Amino acid sequence: MNKLIDLRSDTVTKPTPAMREAMAHAEVGDDVYGEDPTVNKLEETAAEIMGKEAAVFVPTGTMGNLVSILSHCQRGQEVLLGDKSHVFFYERGNAAVVGGLPYHPLPNDRFGMLDPQEVINAVRGTDIHQPPTGLLCLENTHNRCGGTVLSVSQLETLCQIAHTRGLPVHLDGARIFNAALYLNCKVSEIAAEVDSVQFCLSKGLGAPVGSLVVGRQAFIGRVRANRKMVGGSMRQAGVLAAAGLIALADMPLRLYEDHLNAQYLAENLNLIPGVEVDMATVQTNIVMADLDPAGPVAAHWSAQLKKVGVLVNAMGLYRLRFVTHYDVSRAEIETTLKAMAHLE
Repeated sequence: MNKLIDLRSDTVTKPTPAMREAMAHAEVGDDVYGEDPTVNKLEETAAEIMGKEAAVFVPTGTMGNLVSILSHCQRGQEVLLGDKSHVFFYERGNAAVVGGLPYHPLPNDRFGMLDPQEVINAVRGTDIHQPPTGLLCLENTHNRCGGTVLSVSQLETLCQIAHTRGLPVHLDGARIFNAALYLNCKVSEIAAEVDSVQFCLSKGLGAPVGSLVVGRQAFIGRVRANRKMVGGSMRQAGVLAAAGLIALADMPLRLYEDHLNAQYLAENLNLIPGVEVDMATVQTNIVMADLDPAGPVAAHWSAQLKKVGVLVNAMGLYRLRFVTHYDVSRAEIETTLKAMAHLE
């Protein structure tokens, strides 16, 4: 069987040969005791790159967001976040379940931005009938909006609103390196005004496992305790951290190739009858293709593509999501386009 062309997500990437080599020879210790030198080096490197005081290694981005929210908030406080955000849409309401922290969703625009006035209006305080607001949660790049990017000035505006009202800001920066490439800036510039960031090693950066949370030293101490509470502390995790160090050193600049492939894919999808892509939202490595409601539903397209060796995800009745990454070449994008053009 020919190799499957897997455009479902950049989470499907396989570790590079350099990562596998580093994993095989990683120096390890017990990370719960703070004795794994490779994990320690990864955390120090991540904090430095993001311009923050400290970092903690966690198994997943979902756990990273959860322990960050738990560490910012007191039980019963409300979390402001976008109604299309990953935290709200894909993380099983975990902060509400585990931490007793209700969500207050606000509308994301088509680029993932929150209306500043909506944020101002949503902040709640001393009324005994309402949960007080404890946190503003943002996302960059924005998954459900098609990998769109919030600018540094947009982040500054929202952070100023929150900080003026005594609220911390957490950034779900799962694909923050994609955002930095699009903005032609350092990730530390994107992270500058927020109080914490979660970012993934296992998406476009290609590591097999892991995310990091960065922030102030005292905050990271709370995150470490909450990581233990939810079962995320690991022992000889240096075998995973070793791949993460390679990911941070070698992979950010090559994301440009993924962005170019996404642009090429989007432009040519727009030439296929019954398929429409909003090109203004194709900024990084995610392409959302809207299908003609008079034709087959997205699940049908996805099933037909799978039969010819192309994997994509349906994102609702009439939308497909394509995600470019390290393991998909331009030639495979061409094959995907040919397959799409011949579907019925």
